Amino acid sequence: MDHTAHEPEKHRHGTASWGTAVKATLHCLTGCAIGEILGMVIGTAAGWGNVPTMVVAIGLAFLFGYSFTLFAVLRAGLDLKAAIRVALAADTVSIAVMELVDNLIIAFTPGAMDAELSDGLFWYALLGGFAVAFLITTPVNKWMIGRGKGHAVVHAHH
Repeated sequence: MDHTAHEPEKHRHGTASWGTAVKATLHCLTGCAIGEILGMVIGTAAGWGNVPTMVVAIGLAFLFGYSFTLFAVLRAGLDLKAAIRVALAADTVSIAVMELVDNLIIAFTPGAMDAELSDGLFWYALLGGFAVAFLITTPVNKWMIGRGKGHAVVHAHH
């Protein structure tokens, strides 16, 4: 079966616009940021160590990242099983790259892992990590969309 028949013309021939990639990355970043900030706030406020805090933050980043796509494709009429498959196909690589980059920046920023919620360093490292992750994830999403992968899977259901 030709899966490209349902994809927009610009995604079938190996090209995707930077605008499309930026929109896909911002979509991913929004879910990741909500989940990760929530996880970091929970872990930091509870006084958890760095590892459990990062595990919860990353888990919530994936949860919120997938949820944004899941709800969008459910509204478009897909059943839950199909919507879950679309969300996983659309977002896994994007979220993984974003989380890897963001968390490496936080982990390697001196003092950031031990900063409290009231410390500017906590927020600068977190937001700076998101900015760098956005810059690195956007070309990844552009490449994937141009090949009919990632967020191109979602576009078939809009």
